[in-house]
Amino acid sequence: MDPISERLRARHPQRIDLSLERMRVLCAGLGDPQNRLPPVVHVAGTNGKGSTVAFIRAIAEAAGLKVHAYTSPHLVRFNERIRLAGKLIEDAPLNAILDRIEAVGSEATVFESTTAAAFVAMSETPADLAIVEVGLGGVLDATNVIERPLLSVIAPVDLDHAEFLGDSLYGVAVEKAGILKVGARGLIARQPEAAMAAIEAAARAVHAPLTVMGVDFDAWAERGGMAYQDQERFLDLPAPALAGPHQIDNAGLAVAVALELDLPEAAIAQGLRAVRWPARMQRLTAGPYGEAARAADAELWLDGGHNPHAGAALALALAERQAKVPRPLALIVGMLANKDAGGFFEALSQSGAAVFTVPFEGAAAAPEALAAVARGHGLGATTCVSVQEALTRALRLGAGRVAICGSLYLAGEVLAAARETWPD
Repeated sequence: MDPISERLRARHPQRIDLSLERMRVLCAGLGDPQNRLPPVVHVAGTNGKGSTVAFIRAIAEAAGLKVHAYTSPHLVRFNERIRLAGKLIEDAPLNAILDRIEAVGSEATVFESTTAAAFVAMSETPADLAIVEVGLGGVLDATNVIERPLLSVIAPVDLDHAEFLGDSLYGVAVEKAGILKVGARGLIARQPEAAMAAIEAAARAVHAPLTVMGVDFDAWAERGGMAYQDQERFLDLPAPALAGPHQIDNAGLAVAVALELDLPEAAIAQGLRAVRWPARMQRLTAGPYGEAARAADAELWLDGGHNPHAGAALALALAERQAKVPRPLALIVGMLANKDAGGFFEALSQSGAAVFTVPFEGAAAAPEALAAVARGHGLGATTCVSVQEALTRALRLGAGRVAICGSLYLAGEVLAAARETWPD
């Protein structure tokens, strides 16, 4: 664990307790930095919100803007969560801000303290735009002390974190739609019917105008690139640099945001080509795992998706590659014990992949339990004690395309194995 994470965990409660009261008290003690941010694009959703943030940031930076970004979780180092005017926050200023937070003496949780630190840092560093990703839910998420965002963005909504958000798609969408605010336009991804109904009801309640994908604008793959169309324009754009068909929708949502920000088409195209977002269908060629795969003439992919919707996106991305260049496929899977492993493996049940289940540090599901779930969905599964063992076995059995998947925590361990693969 990196030193900043150790400090936070040692001095603040690690529980998830959705509430805004502690956060408001903490922010008040810090001079309400959330009210002194550059114009804010607030992003919620179940899947794709991190990728959408990455697209928006890449496009805005291509347009010459200085951009702050707050995202979670981190993969290797805590500093990844706070990006100030394009660069990850350094340890010294971050520790100084944490000193100020601790001096307030609140009982804020780790995530609340982290969010407050981001707001302080972003309020004290000049920039043109701040992109803030919701941590969990929306209504009571610590980021929702932001009262006047410039834009509110809702990526695809699906079931996840049922212990906090419930198992009703409508109810989950109500939570996500809590970021909609009076006078701030909502940019909404393509949604299931129940989720869209909840979002529309929330928008009416606060008189927030909506721009909805599939109604007011759309995006699709076309001739090796990407097309975007709304009621005023048609854009012929390059394919997004993030792999997988699902990234077309995430990129399309980001393009709609960029156009609301009046960013030029040239910057949109440049941002789509330049975007980077680790552990989302990331091709690994460096580090011990990437080198092992390369030596075996195999592709190695890393994806942190951890719920059924993300499993379906991964399945589609792999199927697209298999259709172009068929190769024996293997999945190295580790998941948190509280995730819907059945739904994840169901989404991948037609992939024909050999599955190798692995543990990782933290509240991971036992490899034996994961393997049993995979077998229950028609996939051959083998338990392993580590990613290294799983990759070695998969390559020895002739796998030509391997995906390490199921958890961002597992992805973080993989990237942490070599300094050259750390996110920057």
